[in-house]
Amino acid sequence: MNPHTTRRRFPNNTKVVARFKFIDMKYDNIIIGGGLSGLVCGIESARSGRKTAIVSAGQSALHFWSGSFEFLCNEDSRIVIDHPLERAERLDESHPYRKIGVSNVSKLLDRVLPLLREAGIKVNGSLERNHYRLTPFGYSRPAWLTLDEYLSFQSPSELKGKRAAIVNIYSYLDFYPRFLALGLSKLDVECVTASVNVPQLDILRKSTTEMRATNMSRFLTDSAVDDLAREVNRVSSDCDMVIMPAVLGIFDDEPVNRLRRGVDRPVFFVATTPASVPGVRCQLSLRDYFTSLGGTYMPGDTVVGGEISDGRIRKIYTSNFGSIPLIAENYVICTGSFFGHGLIANMDKIYEPVFGLDLNAPDDRTEWYDKNFYASQPYMGYGVVTDEKFRPMKEGKVIENLYATGALLSGFNALKEGSGAGITLATALHAASCITR
Repeated sequence: MNPHTTRRRFPNNTKVVARFKFIDMKYDNIIIGGGLSGLVCGIESARSGRKTAIVSAGQSALHFWSGSFEFLCNEDSRIVIDHPLERAERLDESHPYRKIGVSNVSKLLDRVLPLLREAGIKVNGSLERNHYRLTPFGYSRPAWLTLDEYLSFQSPSELKGKRAAIVNIYSYLDFYPRFLALGLSKLDVECVTASVNVPQLDILRKSTTEMRATNMSRFLTDSAVDDLAREVNRVSSDCDMVIMPAVLGIFDDEPVNRLRRGVDRPVFFVATTPASVPGVRCQLSLRDYFTSLGGTYMPGDTVVGGEISDGRIRKIYTSNFGSIPLIAENYVICTGSFFGHGLIANMDKIYEPVFGLDLNAPDDRTEWYDKNFYASQPYMGYGVVTDEKFRPMKEGKVIENLYATGALLSGFNALKEGSGAGITLATALHAASCITR
């Protein structure tokens, strides 16, 4: 019998012959991880004409996105606003920005804004100077890029003397108008708060667990947006601007634009607690852009290992494909840190689960943390050990056709520095440059 043919006998003794053609699992480049880093790297690879696949385990950190990307926001516990690129020159030589070279980082990140806009993600900002964004709890924080519809400003003085209507949706509990009003009052902004309702959301109120941003966004489309705009106009007639929770536009930004057109004064959005509607939209937009370029996206699958010989990865295996290998010339691992299970910690050790790559983490568990909860925690700087091209090492030897990006890397503390997105994007574009030469 032909090995690609199976024969099945049905109860009525009818013979059915089915022929299966195995999918071609050979690619130029395979990206392991479907978050921001993996998608951007995959897009650049596919745009260059390479046959590219992304293996994605599921939801990424984008589902917790604030609506802003950071490049470098803190240096020695001081907020960085002016000249973040110049400040990056003072980082340790092991830092990813320094390994790439700050001038090269600038050139790479200049490609981010047009790439995002081509994917339908509209952001504003500059590497020359950070701006401020408003957090869900009313604090102002520096950022590099922020979604156009979000509230951002170059200086707190821009908001002085303004009157803002903070408008929530009735029964929505993941948005905190009083916290926002308190934070804005410190910027000399006069605030009024209100809650509005649209009948299209009544079905969700049958259960309080259903009044979540991602659920609401599926109902806030078309006529529901028009109804919402009328309600917002009713409660904000004497205000200079409207601030609302970011619960519109999970698939595209048309509901956002429609609401802003329907409200008589400027409308700005503020991030809610997760899940993030703009974050889901960003993930979907990047994924769709990648597949439109001819890329292959494999959702809900996990790379479980690979074969390495003579310093190169020859093939990898995934949970879904079992014994069928995926083969490529180059591989990029973008699995993230502890949050994305790119690193695993147990009682005895910290390890990288896919290839068993070398890490900069000590064996002594007591060295992983500082007992002072508010101190910089050592484990936040752990990651894979790489050469100057971000090629990881295993047992002290470089794997020549594997590149690591983003939070999986060592040498930085994204939380302390406010540098996570910048490193994610810069290293993704750097890896893409290496695998498309």
